[in-house]
Amino acid sequence: MAVPEKILELVERFDLVIDKYKSSYKEEEIKIEFINPFFEALGWDVRNKSNKPPDQREVRFEDTLRSEGETQRPDYSFWLDRERKFFLDAKKPSVNIEGGITPAFQIKRYAYSSTLPLAIVTDFEEFAVYDCRIKPFKFDKPQKSRLLLIKYYEYEKRWDEIASLFSKESVQKGSLGSIPPPKGDKVDDALLEDISDWRNALAASITKMNPEISQKSLNYAVQMTIDRILFLRICEDRSIEDSERLKGLLDGDDVYKRLFELFEEADKRYNSGLFHFHPEEERNNFDAITPSIKIEDNVLKNIIQSLYYPDSPYVFSEIPADILGHVYEQFLGKVIQLDESHKVSVVEKPEVRKAGGVYYTPPYIVDYIVKNTVGKLLEGKTPKEASDLRILDPACGSGSFLIVAYQHLLDWHLDWYKARLVPLLDAGEKSTSKGVQDLLPSPIEKPGKNARFRSKKIWERASVATLPIEERAGEWHLKTAERKRILLNNIYGVDIDTQAVEVTKLSLLLKVLEGENKATITDLNMYSDERALPDLGNNIKCGNSLIGWDILEDRPGLSQEELERINPFMWEDEFNDVFAKGGFDAVIGNPPYIRIQMMKEWAPVEVEFYKEHYQAAEKGNYDIYVVFVEKGLGLLNESGRLGFILPNKFFNSQYGQPLRSVLSVSNHVSKIVHFNHEQVFPGATTYTCLLFLCKSHSDNFEFVKVDDLVEWRTSGRSIIGTISADNISDREWNFVVGKDAKIFEKLYSLDSKLGDIADIFVGLQTSADKVFILDLIEEKSDCLKLKSKALNEEWEFEKGLLFPLVSGTDVNRYKQLPSRQYILFPYMVDCHTVKLIDFNKLLENYPKTTAYLLKNKNLLEGREKGKAKGSGWYGYIYLKNMSKQSIEKICVPRLVESLYAAYDADGSHFLDNVDVGGIILKSKYQNQGFRYILGLLNSKLFRWYFPFVSAPFRGGWLSANRQFLSQLPVRTIDFSDPQDVARHDKMVSLVETMLDLHKQLQEVGTPHEKTRIQNQIDYTDKQIDALVYELYNLTEDEIAIVEESTK
Repeated sequence: MAVPEKILELVERFDLVIDKYKSSYKEEEIKIEFINPFFEALGWDVRNKSNKPPDQREVRFEDTLRSEGETQRPDYSFWLDRERKFFLDAKKPSVNIEGGITPAFQIKRYAYSSTLPLAIVTDFEEFAVYDCRIKPFKFDKPQKSRLLLIKYYEYEKRWDEIASLFSKESVQKGSLGSIPPPKGDKVDDALLEDISDWRNALAASITKMNPEISQKSLNYAVQMTIDRILFLRICEDRSIEDSERLKGLLDGDDVYKRLFELFEEADKRYNSGLFHFHPEEERNNFDAITPSIKIEDNVLKNIIQSLYYPDSPYVFSEIPADILGHVYEQFLGKVIQLDESHKVSVVEKPEVRKAGGVYYTPPYIVDYIVKNTVGKLLEGKTPKEASDLRILDPACGSGSFLIVAYQHLLDWHLDWYKARLVPLLDAGEKSTSKGVQDLLPSPIEKPGKNARFRSKKIWERASVATLPIEERAGEWHLKTAERKRILLNNIYGVDIDTQAVEVTKLSLLLKVLEGENKATITDLNMYSDERALPDLGNNIKCGNSLIGWDILEDRPGLSQEELERINPFMWEDEFNDVFAKGGFDAVIGNPPYIRIQMMKEWAPVEVEFYKEHYQAAEKGNYDIYVVFVEKGLGLLNESGRLGFILPNKFFNSQYGQPLRSVLSVSNHVSKIVHFNHEQVFPGATTYTCLLFLCKSHSDNFEFVKVDDLVEWRTSGRSIIGTISADNISDREWNFVVGKDAKIFEKLYSLDSKLGDIADIFVGLQTSADKVFILDLIEEKSDCLKLKSKALNEEWEFEKGLLFPLVSGTDVNRYKQLPSRQYILFPYMVDCHTVKLIDFNKLLENYPKTTAYLLKNKNLLEGREKGKAKGSGWYGYIYLKNMSKQSIEKICVPRLVESLYAAYDADGSHFLDNVDVGGIILKSKYQNQGFRYILGLLNSKLFRWYFPFVSAPFRGGWLSANRQFLSQLPVRTIDFSDPQDVARHDKMVSLVETMLDLHKQLQEVGTPHEKTRIQNQIDYTDKQIDALVYELYNLTEDEIAIVEESTK
């Protein structure tokens, strides 16, 4: 079942309000805003739209049942054919669903008492499903009998699991009788689960058998043991190692001792750092930890047994490198922790938790980036020239980009040799001929004329041996030595995570061995006196790509614990040969996306360092990826190229301004692929682009706009254009190509923008909306009866401190603003001064209101960890824009499908902070008039223009906050020009007509009257659009483009 768009929109909206959710949301809000629409998307009639009587409704709230003499009230029960199917309990955000005993125990008791098989506990952030056929006990661990635990950011990826059990259609078909749900057969998910189990078992055993081991050494030992076992098992299936060598360890004791003997043999055979246990010349940093540890026999036997048929479903030789990388990318998102009692736990890394999970870059994206960086650099080169290319991923993770770059190099070399070297060999040329030797990346120097016969023979044999290709079964292949040479010459990576570095090495080493077998490896060992694999210790390194040891110059007092976390890295020292030639030729990758305010929780020193040392980090709550872009550009040599996938938010955000400045100073941009609202990462909502940079100056760049990701992947369909580098500056980036480009540039070049002539502001932030925002029940002459969400009861209030509140759904084009909600505003406003009313005066003049506030005093004082305590406990915590609420203004929803606005002529309505923004004219531009601006905002031209300067959201939504509204081009009226004045007056008159017509439309009753007025509205709309086209001097062709695009 495809995930409904509504779910994607809910997840996206949840991301937008997650901070408010954590601080002020209550259980009832979660139900209304998220849980109800979630189950409606599953097909349930949650709000009883079918108007069934209470005893026939599909979803019933606070369903009552009795158990052992007690009355229980689950929040929801779901029914079909008068039979209860399952319960759901909604929880407020503060409840720990994943780790809490009480929520699980409570819902299991409900369902157990009612003989229901399954039950759900959710606060939308987490979705837990329990098997309730087992008698629950109060101190059961929450994971006991828990079948599913799904985080909100996994809903897209795991929608099938949810729908196959709980959609109305599935329940009708008997899904709840087939528990547990069938497990997916995707190899990456299954393998991830297996190696995660191995990690848990190994961590527990190593800790038990080696009680003095440190957390760092434990993580290393577990990771290396898994990597080595997997490597040898894959080599077995590739016939590089003898079949079932590992399986032979199942017979007998001392399994780890005998396993380690295999590891040491592997070192002699392969030379990779994966099996480096002893000091050797030019090989440092050998493993001194795992040779001396102990692991229980049963743990290793269980792991090894699971690697072979019939226990294992895998053919290891067929697992692609990108799948293995995908598995490890997820695997590395967690780390083993030891508490003070040496108890083992596996937890998400803080950067992963804050980023909402680990998301693997799709292979087609990696391939595109590699082709547009490495591929461009290889054009017109020979293998000898290609040997000088240095390719880097500065945040390599599991090595996915480096694997693809390496494969691209292997393919390019083989194709080059087949096109130029093979014809010579087929023609009978000897390997010693000048023609052949000239094509080799490293030709062997020919002995002189007076050289001995033996020297010449050795040279001839060496010439054959050093040929980069060989024929096997009628096909040409790169030799292992050539694959090694390319890897060591060209591929470099850095990651702050030691485990990631080892996984990258493992993946690359397995790539070297693709297509090899025991015979070719044995030949390499015997005839060239070298081991089969390179040691990648000088190519793939561990460290912080953004911070060097110079951090100690500013902060000499850093502790060893802090330095270990920071992990400083000196690029010039670590890659001296690369920087001796000016730097890297290509920097590629997918840098981490972490907002700096999140990083402050675990990496405050780093955050301050970035602000001090990187121009891209100078402003606002930047994201770490902007620093990686600046650093990546700095690591390139003069002809180097960079290719990253990253969020496109820096195009328009305030924090992106410094990075835009960095890139525009020397015109570094060479190409941008913009994915608009299309989602590249499965299971995540991230608006991304591909950014390609050149270290050298570019006069223009290619802009590719992708509106359909599937079409682009399959056929390359997109809108492509060339944009002058003059259009790049530190201002917002709004690039338009195709038929819309000329009109956009025409409007964009106008001097006056809405942000220049108007103040655009947000609504009130109470920090206790449940208390201050109330639903209208009844208006009386002297008071208002309102429903309080905080108290869940109706309350009468005096009128003086209550104002109608506008949310986003209340705003419609030209329509009157409703008064369905009110906000309690205990302040006096005098011009621009706002003052909290003295409590004694409040008590004297508004006794009902004061009584209400007192009833909520504990809740109000507890806001934001007690910030509101004191004499002002009944006021708001944040006092922004309070004086702007009660004046004339234009209202615009914060999220729109197309731009539109409403008018608050008398300033009677206040604005909700989350959902709607306000626009008031600056004093210099008061003569332009609100009605004139309202006509522009509601015109087709602005509806056409706005998507080009706004940020798109999934589901076709656009962000209409201040940074985007500010960019709207306003054709200001020249009041010294009579013709301009006439246009202005006509606009005002038409807008007044529209306002009056919409008021009439709401008041009339008969269908005929409604149709007549609607027709007049449509005609007036066309008049306004025609006037706007005239104001902006659009041609007939330009008007046709706008009209066609806004149908």
